[in-house]
Amino acid sequence: MTAGVGDQWTARRVRAGALAGCGVIVLAGCASMPDSGGMQSVEASQRPDSQVRVFALPPRDDVGPSSIVDGFLDALTGDDPSYAIARKYLTPKAAKSWQPGQQTVVLDDAPHPRPTGRPDAAEEGQFFEVTGSQVALVDKRQAYQPKEQTYRAGLHLTQVNTAKGKQWRIDMLPAGVMLSASDFQRIYQSVNKYYYADAPQTGSHEEPRRLVADPVFVRQWTDPLTETVREVLRGPTSWLQPVVRSAFPAHTALKSGVKSLAPDDTNKLVVPLNKSADGVSPSACKEMAAQLLYSLDDLSSAGVEEVELQRSDGGLLCALGDNGAQALAPRTSGRLDDQYFLDAKGRLVRMPGKSSGTREPERVPGPLGEGEQVLRSIAVSRDQERAAAVSNTGHALYVTSMVSGASIGDPVVRSTAKKEKDGFSTPSWDGRGDLWVADRDPKEPRLLMFGQGMADEQQEIPVDGLAADARIEAVKMSADGARIALIVTEKDRTSLRIGRVERRADGDGGVVVSVAGLRSAAPQMESVTAVSWAGGSRLVVVGREAGGLQQIRYVQCDGSAPTGQALPGLTRVSEIAASEDDGLPLLAHSDDGVVRLPSGTAWQPVLKDGTAPVYPG
Repeated sequence: MTAGVGDQWTARRVRAGALAGCGVIVLAGCASMPDSGGMQSVEASQRPDSQVRVFALPPRDDVGPSSIVDGFLDALTGDDPSYAIARKYLTPKAAKSWQPGQQTVVLDDAPHPRPTGRPDAAEEGQFFEVTGSQVALVDKRQAYQPKEQTYRAGLHLTQVNTAKGKQWRIDMLPAGVMLSASDFQRIYQSVNKYYYADAPQTGSHEEPRRLVADPVFVRQWTDPLTETVREVLRGPTSWLQPVVRSAFPAHTALKSGVKSLAPDDTNKLVVPLNKSADGVSPSACKEMAAQLLYSLDDLSSAGVEEVELQRSDGGLLCALGDNGAQALAPRTSGRLDDQYFLDAKGRLVRMPGKSSGTREPERVPGPLGEGEQVLRSIAVSRDQERAAAVSNTGHALYVTSMVSGASIGDPVVRSTAKKEKDGFSTPSWDGRGDLWVADRDPKEPRLLMFGQGMADEQQEIPVDGLAADARIEAVKMSADGARIALIVTEKDRTSLRIGRVERRADGDGGVVVSVAGLRSAAPQMESVTAVSWAGGSRLVVVGREAGGLQQIRYVQCDGSAPTGQALPGLTRVSEIAASEDDGLPLLAHSDDGVVRLPSGTAWQPVLKDGTAPVYPG
C-alpha cells in the first residue's frame, strides 16, 4: 500500500480468508481474517500474509489526484486478473488501451508516487512520477528475469465528466503493472511447465524423450490450474524456446468458450482443444497429454492424475495417466539414490540407496575404488556404469568403468595449468550421457564436452555472452541436457549463470554444441562457492551476499527465490550435491567432512575424512 499525498489516505483493500470451510469477507478499512483468532487490522507497512485474499475498492467520489493515484496503485495488488477495479481509476479511453499483461515490474518495496506539477498554466491536468528500486521484470509470457535498476514511470491525470460530476482519472500510464516484491510473492506462484528437449538426430541412436522444465509465474488465487494449461499451450518462454519443442501444434488453445477447467471426482482433467489439434496422431496426442500432466503435477493444488484431450467437436483425442506419462517420458533417468564421495585416501566410495539394507560406505568396484589413482573430484554417470575423475593434482581427467578388473587407462584430456587450484573442475554428466568439465588454466580457460564420455568425441564449447576476462570455475549439467549451470569469476565477483545448451547437426553425422543465453540465477549473492541442480528448475547454492556470512539456499534457474523453509547452515561448505528426487537428502562437504541433510532434520555426519560428495549426474 502507499500513503496518500495531499488527500487523506483511505484503505481500499478487502481481505478474504477461509474459516471452517465457509468464505468470510471482511470489510473494515484494511483488515484480515487469520486462520484462528479474531479479526486483525493490518497496517500499511506490514508484509501481506501469503494466505490472505486481497480485493481492491473503486475510487471514491470527489477526491483529489493523489488519492486516485494511491488507489490505482493499491488496486494493482488485488486478486482480480482482469484489473476491473484498477480500470475504474482510468479514463474510458485509457481503460480500453491499457495493457496490464504486457509486463510486471517487481520492486523491492511499494512504488512511491509524487506529484511533479503541471506542464504550463493552461494545463488542467496533473503529472505524477512513480519511482522505486526494481529487482526483476516478468514479461508477457510470465517469465521472470532479475533486473536491478531504478524504476521511473509517469502518470497523467485529468478531470472527466461522470454522473457524480467532474472526477479525477488517469489518462496516461505505462503498459504493465508495478508491484512490491512482497505483493508479487503473495499474488503469484512459480510453476514449471514442460517441453521436450529438441536435440538433432544424427542417425547413430534414437534420442529418448526428455522433458525440460520452463518456470513461469501464475496467479495462485485465481484458477492457477486453467492458467497453467493456457501457458503450456502458448508454448515455451522465449529464453528456452531455441532448445525445446512442444508436442502441441501451432495455435493450439482451449476450445472457444472454455473459461475454466477442473478435475472430476476421479482426478481426471478433461481439456477441450480448438481445431488446431484436431488432426494430431495418437502418439503426438500422448506427448501433449504428458506435457500437461507433468506441468500440473508441479501445481500442488491441482491433484490431476489423468488428462483427457478432446477435439473441437467434443470427440476423444486421447487420455493419459501418471503411469503412462512416466513410461513415455520418465521424470528421472535410472536409479539415482546412491550417494558417492571420496574417502581419506582419495578412493571412490558409495553409500547404497534406499533399496539397500546397509548404510555404511563401501568402495566401488574398479580402479577408482581400488585407489589406483588418488582423486580430487568425481562424477558418476546416470546409469552408474562409469565414472569420470579428476586426479589429485587437477591436471588429468579420467573416464573408466565401475566394474572389477577394469583399467583406469590414459587420461581423456590433460590441463597445462601450473597450479593445483587451477586445472579441471568437478566433471558433470548430462542425461544424454555426455560429459562436461571446465579447464581453469588461466592461460587457456575452456569448457569441454566429451560425447558419451569418449576422448575422441571432445569438443571445446563456445559460451556466448561470457566476458573475455571471465573464467568458468564449476560446471553442473541439468538432467535434460538442455541447460547448464556455471560458476563464473569475473573481476572481483563469482556468480552463478545459467545457459542454454544448443545443439545442431553439422551435416557429417555429428552435432555441434554451444552455450548461449547466459543469465544470472543468484543475483543477490556476491560470491557463489558451489551449486547443484535440485529438480527440474531448482538449484541449491552455497554462497554469501555482500558483507554477509556463507549460506545455503535454494534458487530457481530463472533467478527468482522459491518460498519455503531456509536451509540450516554449516561451517565452511566447499561442495554441495542434490538429487533430482527431492525426497533424498542434500549432501555437503564442510569442516565436518561429508554430511547429509534428510528432510526435516539437522545435518548428519557421514564420513569425517570424506570429500567430493555427489549423486549420479
